[in-house]
Amino acid sequence: MSDLHSTPGTQNFETVAIHAGNTADPLTGAVVPPIYQVSTYKQDGVGGLRGGYEYSRSANPTRTALEENLAALEGGRRGLAFASGLAAEDCLLRALLSPGDHVVIPNDAYGGTFRLFAKVVSRWGVEWSVADTSDPEAVRAAVTERTKAIWVETPSNPLLGITDIAAVAQIARDSGARLVVDNTFASPYLQQPLALGADVVVHSMTKYMGGHSDVVGGALVVGDEALGEELAYHQNAMGAVAGPFDAWLVLRGIKTLAVRMDRHSENATKVTEMLTRHARVTRVLYPGLPEHPGHEIAAKQMKAFGGMVSFQVEGGEEAAVEVCNRAKLFTLGESLGGVESLIEHPGRMTHASVAGSALEVPADLVRLSVGIESADDLLADLQQALG
Repeated sequence: MSDLHSTPGTQNFETVAIHAGNTADPLTGAVVPPIYQVSTYKQDGVGGLRGGYEYSRSANPTRTALEENLAALEGGRRGLAFASGLAAEDCLLRALLSPGDHVVIPNDAYGGTFRLFAKVVSRWGVEWSVADTSDPEAVRAAVTERTKAIWVETPSNPLLGITDIAAVAQIARDSGARLVVDNTFASPYLQQPLALGADVVVHSMTKYMGGHSDVVGGALVVGDEALGEELAYHQNAMGAVAGPFDAWLVLRGIKTLAVRMDRHSENATKVTEMLTRHARVTRVLYPGLPEHPGHEIAAKQMKAFGGMVSFQVEGGEEAAVEVCNRAKLFTLGESLGGVESLIEHPGRMTHASVAGSALEVPADLVRLSVGIESADDLLADLQQALG
C-alpha cells in the first residue's frame, strides 16, 4: 500500500486523496486497488499470516487501502472503516465508556446519534447531558468529574451550528475527557479536527466521502496510536466492518472529494443568497452567511462552508412540508452529500427520533443537501417550490 499516510502534510490534499492507500497492483499493474471479495486467506503455515491477513472481519486489503487513505486525509495515525456511521459511533462508545461514565452531547445532533445515546448507550449505565456546544462555557458547565467524552458536530445537523473545536478541545483536556468531532458535514477537505485538538474524528462515509448515494459506511480516525489499537480491537471483536466492495466505492468517491466539495460550497452559497431574499423564507441557516453566529469561527477552521443549507418558512410545519413536496429537481429523501440535490423535512424525517427532547428541531425547518448540478436549475426549482 502507499506510504503517504505515514507523512501527513507532505502532499496537498487533492494528491493525498487520490494516492494515499492506493498503489498499482503488483501482479497486473492495475492502478485501482482490487476488490478483494474474499472471506479467508491461505496461510504460510500455522499462524503464518501472509501480509497480515487471515480473515476479512479482522482485515481485508481493500479495506486497508481505505483505512490508510482515511488516516492520511485527516492527518491521523489510524483510520478504521465500518459498515455505517452509527456502527463506527457504537464501536467508539463501547471502547471509550464504562457503566457510570458521562458524555456531553450537543443540543443539535443527528437523530440517529441521539437515539444511540438515549435508547442504547443509556442501557449500559452510561449517562449523558445536553449542551449548546457553540458556547464553550456551556460545554464547560456540563462537564462532570465522570465525563469521559465530549461529542461535537460542526457544522451540526440540521441547524448548521458551529463549534469552536480548539476551544472545546482545551476544555476536554482540562477535564481529562476525549473530544469526538463528527466531521461528516465538512469532510476532511474543508476541516481538520485532529489538527485543532480533537481526539477522534467520526464520519458517515455514506455522505460526502462516498459522494454518490450508492454506499453506506462509517469511519473513525484518531491521532493517538494506542487509542487506534484499542478501537481496532473493538472493531474486530464487534465485527461491523466495511465490506470490500463498499470500501472500494468510498475510495473511488474520495478521489473527487475536493472538486465536489468546492462545487457543493459554491452552489450552496448561491442558494443561500436567493433564500435570504425570498419573501416566504423567515430564516436561513448557513455558516457562510456573515450574520450566522458561528461565521467567524467557521471561517477560521473551515476551508469553505459546505453544501448543507437549512431554512425556515412562513406558515409553519405544513408549509415546510409542502415546499418539500413541490420540489422537483431537489429529490425528497433522507441522507445527504451526494452529487444530486436532496430536500427533506427534518422534524418528520431524519430527526423524528428527537421529538419531545432537548434536541427537537423547528417544525417549519427545511434541510437541503445542495448538489453539484447547475446552480441556475437548482435556484429555479427552489423558487417554484416556495411559490
